[in-house]
Amino acid sequence: MNQTFDVVVIGGGPSGATAAHDLALAGRSVALIDKAGRIKPCGGAIPPRAVRDFAIPDDLIVARINTARMISPTGRQVDIPIEDGYVGMVDREHFDEFLRVRAADAGAVRLTGTFTRIERAGNVQTVVFRDKASGTDQRLDARLVIGADGARSGVARAEVKGGKEIPYVIAYHEIIEAPGRTGTYDPTRCDVIYDGAISPDFYGWVFPHGRSASVGMGTGRDGVDLKAATTALRMASGLSDCRTIRKEGAPIPLRPLDKWDNGRDLVLAGDAAGVVAPSSGEGIFYAMVGGRVAAVACEKVLATGNARHLATARKLFMKDHKAVFRILGAMQDAYYKSDERRERFVTLCHDVDVQRLTFEAYMNKELVRARPMAHLKIGIKNVAHLLGVVRATGPRRA
Repeated sequence: MNQTFDVVVIGGGPSGATAAHDLALAGRSVALIDKAGRIKPCGGAIPPRAVRDFAIPDDLIVARINTARMISPTGRQVDIPIEDGYVGMVDREHFDEFLRVRAADAGAVRLTGTFTRIERAGNVQTVVFRDKASGTDQRLDARLVIGADGARSGVARAEVKGGKEIPYVIAYHEIIEAPGRTGTYDPTRCDVIYDGAISPDFYGWVFPHGRSASVGMGTGRDGVDLKAATTALRMASGLSDCRTIRKEGAPIPLRPLDKWDNGRDLVLAGDAAGVVAPSSGEGIFYAMVGGRVAAVACEKVLATGNARHLATARKLFMKDHKAVFRILGAMQDAYYKSDERRERFVTLCHDVDVQRLTFEAYMNKELVRARPMAHLKIGIKNVAHLLGVVRATGPRRA
């Protein structure tokens, strides 16, 4: 192509597709490059705020979850009801494609290929990518670039300071044909398994997706057999005989990068910037927010010619979400280190104040400040559990 795009977006997941959509709607010329043919392993949970903020159509929500079950290393269970709302489940195969099509409908030029490098001459950046259809290198000129090519981003490693050092866990899951209620499986409930036998440093999950389900786990430690752990999860839930539709694995970043831009012509978004929530591993909503703030930053640079506005993306994101990320990070550091700590964490989840504040924060993606006494009580209980003052108790799994 001979034209110089205002922005070339590398990566067409929720982050990149959102950025391309927003910029195209604003009247900017945008190219969206995506690998295609790959589905990210993901539990698929999105909060109602994501549905509202990003106009997600109802038919993409394949299940509405009204209960979350926490399971401890000894099999203790805590069922947390989701009051006045739900957790929406999406299938990434269809969800991501919808977002890419929507960006194209808004005016983005959609291309299929793999990022190779960026070349520079004056004020023009040339994105070089390997075109999937022809197998040849193609070039796109751009004023600005958004790197949204996922965890272990090639763009981040090549272009942004610190992009090579981001920590991550490896996630693996199996999408299976889901039955109705069977064994311990409930199509209206998400199960989160905190058990070192499944994951020594993260957790396992069983998430319903309507006609299918996601069963998987994550870990940052070498030597863990992800497939064996997932087989154990399926067996424990009575899902061993369900047909496997597909198997997927990928890295999940553990913390946001300290810098998201190169100070000149490029900004990162989504997993490439490390915006996956600690403790929960939630990434879809935060990826879409990352894409939106990257688009805002690019729009400011295009309007003013001042590259310093690229830093706006990280500033806007952290303004709204830094506190939640800090608290979730502290929770992961405190409770994921051992099974004894995980046992105490599940016991803490019995507390009604913990349950209500946790899901209010999840649904609205902000810390709830309306009940300061509840926050104080939770803080005291948290310290008591960490110090071992409170016994880890609760109902065991049948």
